[in-house]
Amino acid sequence: MAWLRGQIASIEARLARPLGAKADKRDGLVRGYASRGEWHAKSRRLQTLKARLAVVEADWAAGRVHVVRGGKRLAHARHHLHAAGLDEQEWRDRWQAQRMFLAADGESGKRFGNETIRVTDTGQLSLKLPAPLAYLTNAPHGRYVLDATVRFQHRGQEWRDRVTANRAVAYRIHHDTARGRWYVTASWQRAAAPTLPLEAALARGVVGVDMNDDHLAAWQLDGHGNPVGEPQRFLYDLTGSAQHRDAQIRHALRRLLYHARRCGAGAIAIEDLDFSDGTSREKHGRNKRFRRLISRFPTAKFKARLVSMAAEQDIAVVAVDPAYTSRWGAQHWQKPLTTKTRKISRHDAASIAIGRRALGHPIRRRTTPPLSHQSDGAGHRIVQARPDTRRREGTRPLVPGPRTGCAPPGRGAKAGDQCAQHRSGHPAEYGFWQQDSLPLSL
Repeated sequence: MAWLRGQIASIEARLARPLGAKADKRDGLVRGYASRGEWHAKSRRLQTLKARLAVVEADWAAGRVHVVRGGKRLAHARHHLHAAGLDEQEWRDRWQAQRMFLAADGESGKRFGNETIRVTDTGQLSLKLPAPLAYLTNAPHGRYVLDATVRFQHRGQEWRDRVTANRAVAYRIHHDTARGRWYVTASWQRAAAPTLPLEAALARGVVGVDMNDDHLAAWQLDGHGNPVGEPQRFLYDLTGSAQHRDAQIRHALRRLLYHARRCGAGAIAIEDLDFSDGTSREKHGRNKRFRRLISRFPTAKFKARLVSMAAEQDIAVVAVDPAYTSRWGAQHWQKPLTTKTRKISRHDAASIAIGRRALGHPIRRRTTPPLSHQSDGAGHRIVQARPDTRRREGTRPLVPGPRTGCAPPGRGAKAGDQCAQHRSGHPAEYGFWQQDSLPLSL
């Protein structure tokens, strides 16, 4: 309902604007449609969305929820068994396995952390049967003990420590029809990690990470904002099912964290991206490829996974403003770092810009020194020094107005556009005293 209402409001606002009207963010006005044909097509789509919203609101009021237990894709595969590569019995076995729900949440204080599905430290699995199935019990207190032994290969010692201390552990039992095996999945929630101050998290440098559709571009930066070593790329594939995408993201993040540990960095800097507010054509225009990209890119899941996995390695995660990181990174870092044997991409340069912004440095490499007759002498005025460094040379003060001799300061055709021309002083580029990087974890 929220998505439909947002789409209807967006289309109505654009239909109310004249054809070809430009957007005005200051007055809160959206752009109009380009042609009369597009305006007519959108007016028809508006009526379709309103009809769909009426149906959804009626289902909401009546309490109807359209859910296919077992999955809609598997249900449709029943009518296309040949295309799915299944026969009727294989499909039915998989359908029953998917529709089976056998899970129980844990509770601290209960024996071995779970009363309904209990797994002892030796691997013995028992179930607490309900009253109608009490005649099937083979153990005291209404329990059914299985003869199979449970063994956890991943984090087995951590699980054993929890069940020994009677701490909560949730279990889920599912059947893999392809392999003919039963699996038990254990999960638990860890205590929240303490948040370190931003200065302490960035004391050992940072690894800037630029998130893309098919890879993570990373580069290590020292405390002064200088790139160290070689750029790194961690590839993944976001096509396919949700389980495949989740596995690809976890694998890429695991390699990223191992790289951060090897280089000794104490934090990872990422962009604070959020595409959850809409991926429709009304918001992002006619670029279908870009809309498809942001609709399948799991930014929220990516950050949640990174924070939880980084907490295991005692690595902090810092989110920074994503404005102009790719553009300014390519402008100030791509060409200087490109050599005959090393080709730097735009994404690698963006990772440097992200890391420098997290450290509190401007993205611009260095300030152009003034001429000898305009200052006390020519020399490099670098911006790598921290603001508390004594005898630090600062940047040249920004003189308002055009840099020409034909018009006085504050006048001229582009007198009000100097902020956008001077890249390092743009509002999206924070200074040392304005940096508000957001620490997401330890």
